[in-house]
Amino acid sequence: MANHKSALKRIRANEAKRLRNRYQHKTTRTFIKRLKSSTDKAEAQELLKTVTSMIDKLAKKNIIHKNNAANKKSKLTRFVNAIA
Repeated sequence: MANHKSALKRIRANEAKRLRNRYQHKTTRTFIKRLKSSTDKAEAQELLKTVTSMIDKLAKKNIIHKNNAANKKSKLTRFVNAIA
């Protein structure tokens, strides 16, 4: 266990950030699942805008790698474009 006041504060801050990151990542995954289950093209395009923004935010905050974000966005865009 940490002995210094600053180390204890760092532990608390890290835990708060970890929980926030987990929440944002999980919310994004839920939206991705919602997008993949969508069959309506117009609805899927609206969801794609939201999901793309969420993925960009995750990459900006280093929650996911930028290449991972690019791959996800590319795959989802191809999925939406393939919907008849």
